[in-house]
Amino acid sequence: MAKKFKTRSGETVKLKDLLERAVEISKDEMEVRLGRECDEREEEVARKVGIGAVKYADLSMNRESNYRFSYKKMLSLQGNTAPYMMYAYARIQGIRRKAIVEEGGGKIPTEIILEHEAEMILGRVLLRFSEILYDLEQNLYPNKLCEYLFELSQRFNQFYENCPVNSAESEQLRLSRISLCEATANTIKLGLKLLGIETV
Repeated sequence: MAKKFKTRSGETVKLKDLLERAVEISKDEMEVRLGRECDEREEEVARKVGIGAVKYADLSMNRESNYRFSYKKMLSLQGNTAPYMMYAYARIQGIRRKAIVEEGGGKIPTEIILEHEAEMILGRVLLRFSEILYDLEQNLYPNKLCEYLFELSQRFNQFYENCPVNSAESEQLRLSRISLCEATANTIKLGLKLLGIETV
């Protein structure tokens, strides 16, 4: 049986209204950060973030559990939320683009060297992606994919804090770390796409 959407106060909310309100809040928060009104491109970003936040909030919960939506929680840039994952993806893409520009725009080699502990941990998490997808196909618990993506983003943050990319000790290691950035970004993008969420 389908369950009704409820706010923290217990009020039942129509999905259409929920999506519109999430987009509105996303736009308002973006305008506060920008200090001005959103332009057309930024409004589209706010739309993707708002709708993605609702989808992710729903799919990140165990489908057999009861829960209530919280706009503040689902639109937060902290924790296991769509805005956090979108920000993580955009940040990694920015790191990768900067490295590629410095490389001259050429293709980055795919050979990866795992020396630092943070690199090895990130590599192991990336290798679990196919296992997560198989489990999702067999058991239909999308919250497991959300948990995996959140863990992946956290492991990437630890990697980036401990392993300089553009200022790596050697050129070979720098290229390896760029490849790790690319693999992480591609995995997050594919995971969000499977959840029906567009990246920004």
